[in-house]
Amino acid sequence: MELCQPPRSVINQPKLRMPHLACDCHAHIVGPPSRFPYVEDRSYTPPDALPDDYLRMLGTLGIERMVVVQPSCYGENNDRTVAAVGELGLSRARGVAMVGAAVTEAELDALHKGGVRATRFITTAKGGPSLAQLPDVAAKVAAFGWHIEMYVPTSVWPEILPVVERLPVPVVFDHLGGMMADTPANDPIFRRILALLESGKCWTKLTGYRPSIAGPPYADVAPLARRFIEHGLDRCVWGSDWPHTNLEGYMPDDGDLLDLLGDWAPDPAVRQRILVDNPAVLYRFNG
Repeated sequence: MELCQPPRSVINQPKLRMPHLACDCHAHIVGPPSRFPYVEDRSYTPPDALPDDYLRMLGTLGIERMVVVQPSCYGENNDRTVAAVGELGLSRARGVAMVGAAVTEAELDALHKGGVRATRFITTAKGGPSLAQLPDVAAKVAAFGWHIEMYVPTSVWPEILPVVERLPVPVVFDHLGGMMADTPANDPIFRRILALLESGKCWTKLTGYRPSIAGPPYADVAPLARRFIEHGLDRCVWGSDWPHTNLEGYMPDDGDLLDLLGDWAPDPAVRQRILVDNPAVLYRFNG
């Protein structure tokens, strides 16, 4: 399996000035495979993207806090993600693991002590538990005050949203719920997701390029992102999605991606909530 392309080694300085304690809520740390091997049944093989590389990128952005999300290429082996949180420091980093229904209380406790505050379901790539395990996993992680993050094809939402609505934990919809930039405002699934944000039950991650139909500079994502912010300001966080795994063609510039948020949310008070206040609550940076 060929290596995916790496992220940019040099990125643009964003025009947007970051508030104190701004947080990147979606990034992956991967490699080296000699120490942290990938699962055999995976959709892609990433090049190394290590904590020092990530910190250099965040230094250009001016971001101080971060959330390391388990990538599908590691399946349910969370060693790399927990190690990354430790390397980055519990004072500024949190983790999102990937666990199945067979996970034990002791395993969850160890992950929690390592800075993990959520688990993830992703079915857009190979690796990780099936959606059939969602209720059982939710019941287990609820005792730790975790939430669940989901990145799934929009075709499964009609079946899965009723399950999500009954879960005993909050759910975060990664990458704007998988909605694409051309999703009509009256789309019934879109409206149902927005209603879940309005209810306080669910959250979403604002990311700049995966929802795009037009491609760079991803201007077509703006109306979609603004709708999410309008309907769920208290339930929106932002993520870079660095190092942009499993992506062909144009490699996004993280400085440019951050500047998209300035277009979606021109009010600094709104950005303060998306970048600082909401992540502090969701990822429990104070506990």
